[in-house]
Amino acid sequence: MPDATLIMQETVISCARAWIGTPYHHQASARGVGVDCLGLVRGVYREVYGSDAEAPPAYSRDWAEATGIETMIDAARRHLIEVPAATASAGDILVFRLRAGLVAKHAGIKVSAHTFIHAMEGHGTAEVALSSWWQRRIAAAFRFPGVN
Repeated sequence: MPDATLIMQETVISCARAWIGTPYHHQASARGVGVDCLGLVRGVYREVYGSDAEAPPAYSRDWAEATGIETMIDAARRHLIEVPAATASAGDILVFRLRAGLVAKHAGIKVSAHTFIHAMEGHGTAEVALSSWWQRRIAAAFRFPGVN
């Protein structure tokens, strides 16, 4: 984990909002060029801490269905601070289980009480409502180390 120097929530939110409009591109993490949901979290992490936490292995669009392993949550636990989903605040990472019985394979960054930013195929990177549909699918929540 990076040095737990104090990082403000506003820094994380500002970094995340800078990615809005970046087109969706599977396995990418280049602001303004292309990004997927994991790439967004990686990109914001990189901007906040100066380097990637770890390089993810190549992954297919259906990686979660193929393995049945909670790869995304396990990786988040290695580098982030898990927080109760009910207490997640602006600047925290939300990990979603898109269908019951499947592993979690989507992520976004909460930027207000009612919105989060994510990158989704066919839509690019956008700030969207954290509607009840999304809230029901939150599998875990994490905070960047040192965020206050």
